Amino acid sequence: MEYRQLQHSELTLSAIAFGAWAAGGWMWGQTDRHEAIKAMRAAYAEGMTSFDTAPIYGQGESEEIVGEALQDIPRDKVQILTKFGLRWDLNKGNFYVHSQNNQGKDIDIYKYAGKESIIQECENSLKRLKTDYIDLYQIHWADITTPISETFEAVARLIEQGKIRYAGVCNYTPEQIEEADKAVNIISDQIPFSMVNRGSEDKIIPFCIRNEKSVIAYSPMERGLLTGKMTPGQNFKKGDHRKTNPYFTDDSIIRTNAFLAKIKPIADEKGITLSQLVLRWTIDHPGITIALAGARNKEQAISNARAADVHLSNDEILFINKQLEFL
Repeated sequence: MEYRQLQHSELTLSAIAFGAWAAGGWMWGQTDRHEAIKAMRAAYAEGMTSFDTAPIYGQGESEEIVGEALQDIPRDKVQILTKFGLRWDLNKGNFYVHSQNNQGKDIDIYKYAGKESIIQECENSLKRLKTDYIDLYQIHWADITTPISETFEAVARLIEQGKIRYAGVCNYTPEQIEEADKAVNIISDQIPFSMVNRGSEDKIIPFCIRNEKSVIAYSPMERGLLTGKMTPGQNFKKGDHRKTNPYFTDDSIIRTNAFLAKIKPIADEKGITLSQLVLRWTIDHPGITIALAGARNKEQAISNARAADVHLSNDEILFINKQLEFL
């Protein structure tokens, strides 16, 4: 495994971290708790020390799973990343999305990051995660109803209390990061980034490079699209958000698979999977510090972790980038 220090911090993460969204089941067509725990423990055994979760993932279930999976590992050997600012249990803030929980009950989710809400969310997360502190506490989405200064004054207070070590953001614009930075040291921005979703190359990644902010890439496998295992007419389980995601139309799957066929010889020559090739390309991309990779079972977790051991030459990266121009 390869490890990288987040800029302006003493926080070192595994270059490929465990993304625990799917582990919570919400929007992924349920989950197998036992398999998720085994996957996380297998990932740690392979050197993956960093685990990213959020309260909204399964409305607390993902955090509980992470807490259970890591409870027998010395706390200073792992890094726990979680989030705040999406409430399904409080109709306050700006409306985000109507959804269903894991029991099929309708829920409305709001973006809300008021001071007292953050303090309470942190306490709830600490209990579910079975820990005394969170290594990186990140706002999940911007809340336009609460001043950024108020939000991050609360986060600064949590740092002072020792309940969190560092502050980060997710899905924030450069302007929002600059505003948050006035209240507390923002060390990272977690953003969507993959071979087929590179819009962040225009503004946010260059901003983070210039301002020495680490970038955590989520959905580097584009929710499984880049595994090469998707086929036209793909059948997703009830509750799986990919049913209506534009990346999973038949046309998109066909185009993506044609691209993957062009780069597959590189994976074959190295004796690795397409997924491992994609993950290695992601953490080699300029400006990307860490990539989050989800896993539903032990085998996927081991494969993801071992992607960090792959080496890509400059010529191989250039070849892949050239093929991306036609995607």
